[in-house]
Amino acid sequence: MIKARWIERTLNPRFELGTSKGPIHARTVWYLIAWDEEAPELKGIGEAALFPGHSKEFPADVKLKLTELCERTDNWAQRMITDLVDVPSVRFAVEQCLRDLDAGGTKTLFPSEFTLGRSGIPINGLVWMGDKSTMKQRIREQIEGGCSTVKMKIGAIGLDDELALLKGVRQEYNTSDITLRVDANGAFNAQQAPDVLKRLAELEVHSIEQPVPPGLFEVMEELCATTPVPIALDEDLIGLNTRDAKVDLLDNVKPHWIVIKPSLVGGWGATHEWIELAKARGIGWWITSALESSIGLNAVAQFTATLNVSIAQGLGTGKVYTDNIPSPLLAEKGLLRYRPEEAWDLSMLD
Repeated sequence: MIKARWIERTLNPRFELGTSKGPIHARTVWYLIAWDEEAPELKGIGEAALFPGHSKEFPADVKLKLTELCERTDNWAQRMITDLVDVPSVRFAVEQCLRDLDAGGTKTLFPSEFTLGRSGIPINGLVWMGDKSTMKQRIREQIEGGCSTVKMKIGAIGLDDELALLKGVRQEYNTSDITLRVDANGAFNAQQAPDVLKRLAELEVHSIEQPVPPGLFEVMEELCATTPVPIALDEDLIGLNTRDAKVDLLDNVKPHWIVIKPSLVGGWGATHEWIELAKARGIGWWITSALESSIGLNAVAQFTATLNVSIAQGLGTGKVYTDNIPSPLLAEKGLLRYRPEEAWDLSMLD
């Protein structure tokens, strides 16, 4: 018989994680841990990592569902297609937990060249908000560290300063050397956005994520139809948990890209559905983390490695915490790698 428990942990960033919605000083995640009574030493672990301010679910929802799941473990598969659809972070935790349990608790969820350490996943270097000089230094560190795609958060310190930072990169590197992405996290309104898009296009920016707040579908539709720089939807995907809702968004807004966070859209199955729908419409996509700990990041990364991606993914967030779970994952030289010779240290989950 399968038994289960859950625990809550708060992770602490190495530095203030600045976004247009305000700084992130700490991150709370929940772990679902399951084992067979006949082999209690082999534990499957999944992570629920909702994102306050982005997710449509709340910590109370997560705790309630995790408690229910631990009280009764024989109906998890059924619940993944019923009530857990609307609590996507918990749904993903169940997916991870069951797959890890099947893998004997090894955390090798999708065996591949990636998990064998023979290949890496291309990733972008992420530049968090800070003052202008700090951001300039962070850009330099990402480029010198080997990232050929750099994504910069914008919408918090002033557009002129942010554009000056991007211009500085463009004066030194052309588009064949460095790909520039920006992420606004919905920082601009309908009146501001057209000018922002025009100025970004002049700097040959690859794309902008979520220029206006989520839910402004008519505004976003107009922007996508007229923009000189490709637009990627991010937060607008969150909370659309049925196929019909996803089809409606893509068919009406017609974005150029979508950015998929498995932890926030409901896991691997939901991610596959978004990719399938996007491909059928000629819409590009990439996958990013949602500031999970190593457990969730590993689940996202191993899955992504099976998709034969060629453009940079947003999976380089494992180093942001001082107290992350030690794991075989390592981001270096523009790649996320898995080092099978390195052991997992799960002592913080005991």
